[in-house]
Amino acid sequence: MNQLLLLAGVVIVACILMNRIAAKLPLPSLLLFIGLGMCFGVDGFFKIPFDDYELSEAICSVSLLFVMFYGGFGTNLKTAKPVMGKAFLLSTAGVVMAAAHVLLGVGWMEGILIGSVIASTDAASVFNVLRSKQLSLKYNTDSLLELESGSNDPISYMMTILMISLVSGEQISVAGLLLKQILIGAACGFLIGKASVFILNQIDFGMKQGRTIFLFAAVIVGYALPSVAGGNGYLSVYLCGILIGNRFIPDKKEMVHFFDILTEIAQMVIFFLLGLLVTPSQLPEVFVPALLLCLFMLFIGRPVSVLAILKPFGASWQQIGVVSWAGLRGVASIVFSIYVVLSGIPMTYNLFNMVFVIVLLSLAVQGTLLPAVSRKLEMI
Repeated sequence: MNQLLLLAGVVIVACILMNRIAAKLPLPSLLLFIGLGMCFGVDGFFKIPFDDYELSEAICSVSLLFVMFYGGFGTNLKTAKPVMGKAFLLSTAGVVMAAAHVLLGVGWMEGILIGSVIASTDAASVFNVLRSKQLSLKYNTDSLLELESGSNDPISYMMTILMISLVSGEQISVAGLLLKQILIGAACGFLIGKASVFILNQIDFGMKQGRTIFLFAAVIVGYALPSVAGGNGYLSVYLCGILIGNRFIPDKKEMVHFFDILTEIAQMVIFFLLGLLVTPSQLPEVFVPALLLCLFMLFIGRPVSVLAILKPFGASWQQIGVVSWAGLRGVASIVFSIYVVLSGIPMTYNLFNMVFVIVLLSLAVQGTLLPAVSRKLEMI
């Protein structure tokens, strides 16, 4: 335990110091956290052998739920309302799903499973790039991207769980599973969000940070309750965040400070842990299929789906260009790939390694160039 605490303290200090360096670099800071994890890992300088997928999945899932909540908490419905329909349509577009079969030559079921895992435009990555680079985009495009990425993670999670069940040969009702995920997740998010607002406004907790502590507990319940009941916990906690964040609450400033810090730590932990979990010497085996999928998503799949959805709404070509480029893949896809690994489903490729490479390429290319693309298209 002492060694683990020492490692945790050293890593957080290193991440904080690297974050200051990252602020001066065009690279997303999340890439540096992954690199730091790889330095500590089995092929790195410190040679720490770590391959506990179950522990990684648990820690990353808990961290991701706070990222999802804070993404909803920080969503301004007044600015997001004009683009809400477009965002939800984007978040459910599934062009990538067919790509895995076409490009990799795997079976249709396996291809759709791979597509489900990487279909998410990751909330953590998009929030990090937009906010760290202080990008304010025209036509409410930043709100569009944040709303899309926040609502996309629950959809990708739901599709991944569905495909794991189907590929495993389980006898399930597809419509029933999807309805259960959506209805229970949405109902719990709505009820817990409304109840939390009422309690926060009506009850004196008798301590300075009582409301913040209560909200912390409510977020955990907002994810865990629907998950236990078979619903979508990520959808619930994201909706819960939107409902609470857009209502008056006493001491909201202190809550923002708390969850701002908590989310930063959660992102550091997720990306460091995933960097620690990966074995870099195994990545060349999946580099080519990962690159093919990346190229397809970047230049065909994402632009075609964005064009088909946004053009009927009268979106400008500049906005379509930025939204097409901003389809970053990130931590959610890697966490969902761990679900597949833990399910024991035999795959043609090592899915965790392949998705890890896709995320690295997406952050390095799309994340790094997003500010430049936005300026080039005169969207700042």
